[in-house]
Amino acid sequence: MNPRMDMADLLQRYFGTRDLAEVAPAALPAGIERMRVDFGMVQDRGQRFALWTLLMVLGDAPDLDIAFAHEEDREAARNLIDMLAAAPPD
Repeated sequence: MNPRMDMADLLQRYFGTRDLAEVAPAALPAGIERMRVDFGMVQDRGQRFALWTLLMVLGDAPDLDIAFAHEEDREAARNLIDMLAAAPPD
Protein backbone atom coordinates (compact mmCIF):
# COMPACT_ATOMS: atom_id res chain seq x y z
CA MET A 1 0.00 0.00 0.00
CA ASN A 2 1.32 3.45 -0.88
CA PRO A 3 2.13 5.36 2.34
CA ARG A 4 0.77 8.58 0.76
CA MET A 5 -2.65 7.26 -0.22
CA ASP A 6 -5.57 9.63 0.07
CA MET A 7 -9.20 8.73 0.63
CA ALA A 8 -9.95 8.55 -3.10
CA ASP A 9 -7.08 6.05 -3.50
CA LEU A 10 -8.46 3.96 -0.64
CA LEU A 11 -11.95 3.99 -2.12
CA GLN A 12 -10.53 2.87 -5.46
CA ARG A 13 -8.50 0.10 -3.83
CA TYR A 14 -11.29 -1.35 -1.72
CA PHE A 15 -14.44 -0.51 -3.68
CA GLY A 16 -13.36 -0.01 -7.29
CA THR A 17 -14.45 3.64 -7.44
CA ARG A 18 -13.07 6.95 -6.19
CA ASP A 19 -16.54 8.21 -5.22
CA LEU A 20 -18.16 6.86 -2.06
CA ALA A 21 -21.61 7.67 -3.45
CA GLU A 22 -21.00 5.19 -6.27
CA VAL A 23 -20.26 2.23 -3.98
CA ALA A 24 -23.08 -0.29 -4.21
CA PRO A 25 -24.48 -1.12 -0.76
CA ALA A 26 -23.91 -4.81 -1.48
CA ALA A 27 -20.18 -4.12 -2.07
CA LEU A 28 -19.62 -2.43 1.30
CA PRO A 29 -19.19 -5.53 3.52
CA ALA A 30 -16.49 -7.12 1.35
CA GLY A 31 -14.55 -3.86 1.01
CA ILE A 32 -14.79 -3.17 4.72
CA GLU A 33 -13.58 -6.68 5.52
CA ARG A 34 -10.53 -6.22 3.24
CA MET A 35 -9.80 -2.89 4.94
CA ARG A 36 -10.02 -4.46 8.40
CA VAL A 37 -7.62 -7.23 7.37
CA ASP A 38 -5.16 -4.69 5.95
CA PHE A 39 -5.59 -2.50 9.04
CA GLY A 40 -4.55 -5.43 11.21
CA MET A 41 -1.41 -6.03 9.14
CA VAL A 42 -0.23 -2.49 8.37
CA GLN A 43 2.53 -1.19 10.64
CA ASP A 44 2.91 2.32 9.19
CA ARG A 45 1.11 4.79 11.48
CA GLY A 46 -0.03 7.04 8.65
CA GLN A 47 -1.48 4.15 6.68
CA ARG A 48 -3.22 2.82 9.78
CA PHE A 49 -4.70 6.25 10.44
CA ALA A 50 -5.96 6.56 6.86
CA LEU A 51 -7.58 3.11 6.99
CA TRP A 52 -9.07 3.80 10.41
CA THR A 53 -10.49 7.12 9.14
CA LEU A 54 -12.27 5.48 6.22
CA LEU A 55 -13.50 2.67 8.48
CA MET A 56 -14.81 5.33 10.88
CA VAL A 57 -16.65 7.14 8.08
CA LEU A 58 -18.20 3.81 7.11
CA GLY A 59 -19.20 3.09 10.71
CA ASP A 60 -16.89 0.13 11.28
CA ALA A 61 -13.72 1.48 12.91
CA PRO A 62 -12.16 -0.31 15.86
CA ASP A 63 -12.09 1.52 19.21
CA LEU A 64 -9.23 3.98 19.58
CA ASP A 65 -7.53 2.03 22.37
CA ILE A 66 -7.45 -1.03 20.16
CA ALA A 67 -6.63 0.78 16.92
CA PHE A 68 -3.67 2.91 18.01
CA ALA A 69 -0.71 2.09 20.24
CA HIS A 70 0.44 5.71 20.42
CA GLU A 71 -1.46 8.34 22.40
CA GLU A 72 -0.68 10.92 19.69
CA ASP A 73 -2.60 8.82 17.17
CA ARG A 74 -5.54 8.38 19.53
CA GLU A 75 -5.62 12.13 20.14
CA ALA A 76 -5.51 12.85 16.39
CA ALA A 77 -8.41 10.44 15.92
CA ARG A 78 -10.39 12.16 18.70
CA ASN A 79 -9.72 15.51 17.04
CA LEU A 80 -10.95 14.15 13.70
CA ILE A 81 -14.11 12.78 15.30
CA ASP A 82 -14.76 16.16 16.95
CA MET A 83 -14.18 18.06 13.69
CA LEU A 84 -16.52 15.79 11.76
CA ALA A 85 -19.18 16.10 14.45
CA ALA A 86 -18.93 19.90 14.37
CA ALA A 87 -18.99 20.17 10.56
CA PRO A 88 -22.21 21.44 9.04
CA PRO A 89 -24.18 18.84 7.05
CA ASP A 90 -23.63 18.80 3.30
